[in-house]
Amino acid sequence: MSSGRYDDIIDLPHYVSAKRKRMSAADRAAQFGSFAALTGHGAAINETARLTSEKAELDECEKSLVNQKLTILLNIQELRPYASILYFRPDSKKEGGAYLTAEGEIEKICCDSGKVYFTDGKAVPVDDIRDIQSDCFGFLR
Repeated sequence: MSSGRYDDIIDLPHYVSAKRKRMSAADRAAQFGSFAALTGHGAAINETARLTSEKAELDECEKSLVNQKLTILLNIQELRPYASILYFRPDSKKEGGAYLTAEGEIEKICCDSGKVYFTDGKAVPVDDIRDIQSDCFGFLR
């Protein structure tokens, strides 16, 4: 056996203080939590990995059809027609967004704000509408 630097203390029993209680492993680990170098790193990775869609531009025919449907809803809005609206919502944190569907009874279509309001409080910007479905469009194709 070779003589090592710590041979004089290697076989001594572990020191236990008579004055202080032994710290639990959880408390010991908590001391170093504030030094975590990568705090927020996981959130940043998740945000980068989150996918967004690009807003598709409507061609003239599609724009015309959406406008016809909006005009019909505008003319009968006092009847509170039920409609399902597919629209694009831009992402607040990165380029792109997502297509969502809002459905329910239409409360009003406001030309000043450029929004379609539902009776449950949802509001959809007219410029972001991709398609509208409703039973009152049965004759449109």
